[in-house]
This record gives sequence, C-alpha cells and structure tokens, in this order.
Amino acid sequence: MDDPRGDELAAVIAEIRQRVRAGIPNGAAQQPIPLPDLTPLLHARDAAEAKVASIGTVNPRPGGLKNSIVQTLKRSIARALDWHVREQVEFNRGVMACVQTTMENLNECRQALSLLSAKLSQETSILRGEASELKDIRAHWTEWHMGWEQKLARTEIQFLRSVSELQASFHHRVTTEAKVQHAEFERSMVRQNVEMQQRYWDELGRAREEYERMIHNELRVLRQRATLAQAAERVAQSVPSEFAGVDWLKFADRFRGSEEDIRQRQQMYTTRFREHAPVLDLGCGRGEMIQILQDGGIAARGIDSHDDSIALCLAKGLNAEKADLFSYLGDLPDASLGGVICCQVVEHLPPPRLPEMIRLVHAKLRAGGLVALETPNPECLAIFATHFYIDPTHRHPIPPALTTFYLEEAGFARIEIQRLSPAIESMPSLAELPEAFRKEFFGSLDYAAFGIKLG
Repeated sequence: MDDPRGDELAAVIAEIRQRVRAGIPNGAAQQPIPLPDLTPLLHARDAAEAKVASIGTVNPRPGGLKNSIVQTLKRSIARALDWHVREQVEFNRGVMACVQTTMENLNECRQALSLLSAKLSQETSILRGEASELKDIRAHWTEWHMGWEQKLARTEIQFLRSVSELQASFHHRVTTEAKVQHAEFERSMVRQNVEMQQRYWDELGRAREEYERMIHNELRVLRQRATLAQAAERVAQSVPSEFAGVDWLKFADRFRGSEEDIRQRQQMYTTRFREHAPVLDLGCGRGEMIQILQDGGIAARGIDSHDDSIALCLAKGLNAEKADLFSYLGDLPDASLGGVICCQVVEHLPPPRLPEMIRLVHAKLRAGGLVALETPNPECLAIFATHFYIDPTHRHPIPPALTTFYLEEAGFARIEIQRLSPAIESMPSLAELPEAFRKEFFGSLDYAAFGIKLG
C-alpha cells in the first residue's frame, strides 16, 4: 500500500541531501586544513527521519485472513493511541529540525574554514616574500656597514694627518711671527693705556660736576634754612584784625558749602593719600578733610588759626590744634610727614609767603611724600564774577603754571594739576557758549596741584 506521508518525507530527505552536497566546496580535499566529513552524520540523520516518519504505521506481514485481522487490529490500536503519541511525534520532528539546522551550520563552518585556509596560504606566501626581502636587506646592511667602517678608518687617518700638518704650520708661524705679534701687543697696550687714561679723566670730570652740584644744593639748603629762620621770627596772621569779629563758620557754610558737600568733593584725596600717612591738613577749617581721611583709615591731624574752627574740630573728636602754619611747620622734625594737604588757603597768603611755605613743606615731608595744594582756578573767568572776591581775605589768584613752578623750585617732582568743580555745574547758562570757548575760559572753578618729594 502507498504511504503518502512516507513519500513526502523521502522527498524532503532527498532535497536536504542535495542542498548539503551542493554546499560542500569543490576541492576541499586539496585545502591545507583537513575538513570534517559530515557523511556519517547525514546518514544518521536520514535514519532518524525514517524512524520518525514510520511512527503510527503498521509493520507489513504476509497476506491472509489472519494477517488482515491482525493488521486491522494494529491500525485500530494505532489510531486509538494517536492522541497519546502525538506530542512524542512533534518532539521527534523538533529534534530532527534541530539536527538539520546543526548540519547547515556545520556546513557553513566548513566553508569558512576552507576560505580561512586559502587566506592563510596567501598570507604565508606574502610573509615568505617579506622574509626573503628582509634577508636581502640584512645582506645589504652588512655590506654597507663594512664599507662605512672602511671609509671611517680612511677619514680618521686623513684627519690625524691634517691635524699634524696644522700643528707643524702653527709652530712655524709662531716662530716666524713672534716679533710681529710682540710689537702688535705693545701697540695694543699703548692704545688701552690711552683709553684708560681718557676714561679716568672723564670719570674725574663727572665726579667734579657731581661734587659741584652737591655743594650748590647744600648752599641752597642753607639759604632756605636761613629764610625759614627769618620766617619763624615773624608772626603772620592770615586774617586781618579788622575781620576778627566776623563769624567765619557761618561765612563758610553760606559761601563755600555745607560740610556734607565739602566731604563729598574731597573724597578723592582719600585715594591719593592712602599710602602717605601721617597727613597734616594746613588750614583744616571745620575738619572735613581730617574726617574723611580718618574714615579711610589714614592717620591725619590739622591746624588752623581760628578758635571757632578748632573748637568745632575738637567737638567732633578730631585731632586739631590752633597754630600758625609757618611756626608749626618750622617746629616739626624734618622728614616727619607722609603727606600735606592745603585746601583753599594759599590764596590768603601774601605773595612772598607761598614759595616759602612750599619749601618748608618739602623739608618736613619724607622721601616719597605727597603734597596737595587746592585753590581757585584763575583760568576760569567765572570765579572773578561769583566766587573769588566774595571772600574779603583773598589776596590774589594763583595760576596753575605758577604753582607748578613753585613746586619744581622747592624740589618736588611728578607734578600733576587736577581741575575740580566744573563751572557749568553751578552756572548752567554757560552751556549756551561754544564748547571750545567754554572749556578754554570757563572750565573748572578750582584746581589741585600734586607733587612728590624725591629721595
């Protein structure tokens, strides 16, 4: 009897065998790497598939009634047990599917091994060629090295021969030119002697000039001290006696400005004098300058000739005393101050006293000390109309150029003029003037001159 399931299974097995044989590369036996033979595994798989395909069938027997009855009984039993063996059949088929997949993977491994064997053969050939080239290079290197050592030996011989010839030539030259060299040496010594004498006389001349300058400076200091001694004998009052009854504190509050305004304008001195303590304020007035310096951590004290001003400063706890500035400065030790500030005072002095005061300040400052002189600015024509002549004790305005000259004459250096209080801030009508003209003739109401005492 025909078995459709058996025929179908046989066709599948035949197809699998054809695919496996087609996957085996030709000439695999000639590859350097021996590949495993999958034929026994293939036969075992076919036998197992045949067993799986025969599950549920009945073994054929010779014909006859008895056999027919037996076969019928067996088929009935097989159909009755079909539900029991169905899972086993499915498991067996799954196992065979796994076997089939394993065989396909093994076949792919065979192909990969075959390709790897061919690649190894190619690389081996390349390496053999490179080894041959390396051997040629070594042979060439040995030959070149031997040639280089020979050339080195010949060069060394030639070098030693040249050195010997140079030594002989040198000895010959020394022998033949000894007298010429000696004469040249004597001439060189004569030239050096003349040059040394010339340098000596030059140095002597510079020392003489320096000595004369020192003598001149000493004489100038002596003259200045004589002038200061004479000044100390005179008692100069900055305020005439006819104004003694005027309330100058009220005058300052009305025409100069409130203490808050003055402190705000004088804040820039704190930065200037931070490294120049102790500071002496000449003509301290109400003590605004002393206050802002002390608030900035700078040791400061002041003097003034008015009793009311000193009383006000002492009431504020400030270090101030009544004194004549010339007498006070004359009694101070030389080089005892780090800084001196004189705000709105020099315009009250008689003309001869200003350079005298500046020279005295220079003597009392230490090296590197700073002086600041603040006064109305006569370059600004507005001060003559509204500011300068309001104070009846003002003597005359002092131009910045004249102040600079006095500072230079006293020995100050690095002089700087800083213009303060722009006139346009208190006189807005000046904005109607042309800008260039306004800056030239109506710039700042005040200016401050700064100077450093050199060592």
